[in-house]
Amino acid sequence: QLQASGGGLVQAGGSLRLSCAASGRIFSIYGMGWFRRAPGKEREFVAGIRWRDGRTYYADSVKGRFTISRDNAENTGYLQMNSLKPEDTAVYYCAADLNTYGARDYEYDYWGQGTLVTVSS
Repeated sequence: QLQASGGGLVQAGGSLRLSCAASGRIFSIYGMGWFRRAPGKEREFVAGIRWRDGRTYYADSVKGRFTISRDNAENTGYLQMNSLKPEDTAVYYCAADLNTYGARDYEYDYWGQGTLVTVSS
C-alpha cells in the first residue's frame, strides 16, 4: 500500500529524491512522514507533511537540507535530500496515516518497505 523508492549510493554533498506512492486502502491520507533507521540506532523522525495544505515539519538534523512534498493527484509523497552527509546513511521509511503527520512513529498506521540510502565520505 506504500511503495518507497529512490534510495541509492551517493557521495557526501550529493542529492537524492525518495518517493512514496500510496495505493489501495490509503485513499484519504491526512499526513505522511519519513523516518530513518541508521545502523545500530533506533528509528527516528525525519520529516512530515499534512496532505491537505502541505504544512511541513522537520527534524532539526535535516532542516535546510531536506524538503518533503506531495502530489495529491498522484497520491505520492517525496523527500528531496540535498547536501547529504555520511551520517544520513540509513534505511528510510515512509509512513502514512489518516489522522497525523507528526514525529511519533507509533501514530502511523501504514508503512512502506524502506529504501536504503548510503552516503559515502
